[in-house]
Amino acid sequence: MSNTIKTAKNTTEFFKLLDTNEIEFIDFRFTDSKGTFQHITYATSFVDKDLINDGFYFDGSSIEGWQEIHQSDMLLRPDLSRICIDPFTAQPTIIVFCDVIDPENNEAYSRDPRSIAKAAENHVKSLGIADTVYFGPEAEFFIFDDVRYTSGMFKSGYQIDSVENPTNSDKDYGTDGNTGHRPGVKGGYFPVAPVDSTQDMRSEMLSVLDSVGVTVQKHHHEVAPSQSELGIEFDTLTACADNMQLYKYVIKNVAHAFGQTATFMPKPIYGDNGSGMHCHQSLFKGKDPIFAGDLYANLSQECLWYIGGIIKHAKALNAFTNPSTNSYKRLVPGYEAPVLLAYSARNRSASCRIPMATSPKARRVEVRFPDPTANPYLAFAAMLMAGLDGIKNKVDPGQAMDKNLYALPESELESIPTVCRSLREALDNLKTDHKFLLEGDVFTEEMINAYISLKMEDVLKYETAPHPVEFEMYYSA
Repeated sequence: MSNTIKTAKNTTEFFKLLDTNEIEFIDFRFTDSKGTFQHITYATSFVDKDLINDGFYFDGSSIEGWQEIHQSDMLLRPDLSRICIDPFTAQPTIIVFCDVIDPENNEAYSRDPRSIAKAAENHVKSLGIADTVYFGPEAEFFIFDDVRYTSGMFKSGYQIDSVENPTNSDKDYGTDGNTGHRPGVKGGYFPVAPVDSTQDMRSEMLSVLDSVGVTVQKHHHEVAPSQSELGIEFDTLTACADNMQLYKYVIKNVAHAFGQTATFMPKPIYGDNGSGMHCHQSLFKGKDPIFAGDLYANLSQECLWYIGGIIKHAKALNAFTNPSTNSYKRLVPGYEAPVLLAYSARNRSASCRIPMATSPKARRVEVRFPDPTANPYLAFAAMLMAGLDGIKNKVDPGQAMDKNLYALPESELESIPTVCRSLREALDNLKTDHKFLLEGDVFTEEMINAYISLKMEDVLKYETAPHPVEFEMYYSA
């Protein structure tokens, strides 16, 4: 059975693939507003060309932040341009990405993240600025051996264990013994095994990603103990967001198969580095790289304006690029977190970095503040819209900052804007700064309001729940 299917040109080719690969089940997938991969599985014998072409109904009221119960019917329409064989199911199963359609008008549902991503790509073409948008995310994650947590009225806390935890240096492992090889705090970048304990697991993750049609590059241990990153090839905006959904699906399930657990929480460990999702992005018109030029760091004026748009709207973007309350435990000074809104060539302390490039086609911007809890469709689309607004309005990003921003004196730091300090602040900024997202009907006012309401539920739960550290600080006050 071949595991390298990525697309089908039409229903005839799709059903031929089902027969050739003896597929028994079809898993139809879509993504909700929070970025969760959702699915429903049909027996192949039940699926015909009409179902593929027309789609089928599901209960939209059961998806957080979507429909009211009296308007619950939504249409799921398969997109045969993105399919793959599921590498984890016992029975041969093919995954089909889907778009969500509003049955009232038979158009893309305004709250469907994948449809928003497609609309953003179409908007670029309509402006004539470019015809292709490329994104290349670098999503980090943690792999643990054991995770336990509880959150209730009378009990709250968590406990994390990993063979790489520095605190396990004196742990009694019984007859297996304690090998003593493990990275220290900030010591994981990037010694070889046995200090790096997840080499084989990451190699397996890359192999499985390749099998589902994601072009892979590399893998390595990251700075914190138990932290890793896989490198995947850049792709067009929607295709790259699809890849990120597969990336997270594969990493979680491979870790599970190894008897371990993977998380994309930005900051699961106090006192060490968190996980980011640096996003490389560029625009092309035909074969011409729009971001290449003869200005700072060999960038074009359009690229500098694009950066200006990212910096101008960064606090609103945070609502999509850093959409969890935990995101803002990473976005603090001292842990390589890009909190300062500045740009620079090579400088990793700036929130917008210009990586070294071997050719004009590789000229790009790396936006460093996003993290992997982001819904990739919404985050990529929002960053693109901010950049386009910068080009349209010729937003000056200011002077580049070619020095260590973390080491600046307080007097200089005060003049540099920062990202948000909390999810509440990000949502407040999105509420007042979102007109740039409405251009070309990419995002809608209704979608943004619904998203803010959905994420405010997280904010209120977090702000009203006592935290274990508060007992340490205040119980005897």
